Amino acid sequence: MRRLSFVYCIVILSISFMVTNLTTVTAEAWSNFKVYNFDSGKPVKVDISPAEKASKPWKLYALLPHMKDGYWVSVNYGLVEEAKRLGVKLTILQAGGYSEMAKQVNQYDDCLSTNPDAILIAPIAESGLAAKIEKTAKTGLVQIGFVNPIKTAPVTSKIFVDYATKGRQTGEYLAKLFVERKGKVVAFPGPQGSGWAEAYLNGFHEALEGSTVDILADKFGPAGVAESLILVEDSLQAYPQMNAIWGGAPAAEAAIGAVEEAGKEKDMVIISSYENQTMVDFLKEDKITAFATEFPVMQGRIAVSMAVKALEKKKIPAYMEIIPQMATMDNIEDIDLTTVLAPPGYRPVFSVD
Repeated sequence: MRRLSFVYCIVILSISFMVTNLTTVTAEAWSNFKVYNFDSGKPVKVDISPAEKASKPWKLYALLPHMKDGYWVSVNYGLVEEAKRLGVKLTILQAGGYSEMAKQVNQYDDCLSTNPDAILIAPIAESGLAAKIEKTAKTGLVQIGFVNPIKTAPVTSKIFVDYATKGRQTGEYLAKLFVERKGKVVAFPGPQGSGWAEAYLNGFHEALEGSTVDILADKFGPAGVAESLILVEDSLQAYPQMNAIWGGAPAAEAAIGAVEEAGKEKDMVIISSYENQTMVDFLKEDKITAFATEFPVMQGRIAVSMAVKALEKKKIPAYMEIIPQMATMDNIEDIDLTTVLAPPGYRPVFSVD
C-alpha cells in the first residue's frame, strides 16, 4: 500500500512538473521579438519581452477598425491570447470599416464610461480620435496605440510599422523584378484618408523613382475584396499594358481571379503591401510574387503586454516600430508564421473574462 502511495505521489509530481514546464514555455514563447525603439529619436533594435502574469485582472478595452479580413483576425488572436496568458479582462470593439470613424469615436466614449484600466487603440484615423486621446491622457489612464499609427496624440506607449518603409520595401522588390524589362504597375493602396494607405503609397512611389517601372495609376478604395475587385477589373480594361499589381492584401486577393479571367496570369506580377492567410496560401501556390509582413499577431500581443506593464508600474518604451520583412517563395518557410497569423480555423473573440 505504501509502495502504491509512493508511486502515486511520483506520478502527481511528474504531472505537476510537466504542467509547470508547459506553462513556462508558453509564457516565454515570444520573449526575443525584435523591434525598433525610437525613444532616443533614432531607431535602436531591441528585444521586447512579454509581461509577467498580472497582479490583478485589469480591465482592458481594444478598439479595431474592422474584422473583415485575416489581418485583423490575426491581431484579434494576438490580443486575446495575451490577455488569457496574463489573466486580464479584455473587451474588443470593431467599428465595421474605415468609413466608420464616427462609430469608433462613439466606441471610445463607451469604453471610457465603463471606467477601464487601459484602452488599446488601433485608430481608423488618428485625427478622428486625437482630441479625445489628449483629453483622456490628462487623467492618467493608460492608452496604448497599436497597428495603425498614432504619430502625435499623447499615448502611454505605441507600436506600429512605418508604412512608408513598407511601401519602399515592396517597391524596391518590384523594381528588381523589372531590371531587364519595362514594368507597368497600377497601385491599390487602400482607403483614402486612412493615413496608412497614403504612407504606403508615398514609400512605393519613392522606391520606383528612376526605375524601369512606370506607375500607371493610383486607385484608392475600401479595404475589402469585393470593393477591390471592381477597381482591379476596371484597371485591367483601362490599362491593357499593365503587367504588375501592387496594393493591400484585399486588392491582391481580388486580383488573382480578375487576372485569371483576363488571361494574364502568366505575365502579371502581384505584390501585397501587407499580409493575411490568403496571401500566405497564394504565395505558396505561386499565385502572388511576394508580400511584406508586419507581424499582426505580435502587435496584438505586445499591445496587451505593454498595457499590463504600464499598469504594474513597469518601465516600457514610449514608441516602438515593427521591423517589417519581405516574404517570398525563397524564405516563406523560414518565417515563424505564429507571429504573423492566427491558426487556421480561428474565429474572432470579443471578450476575455
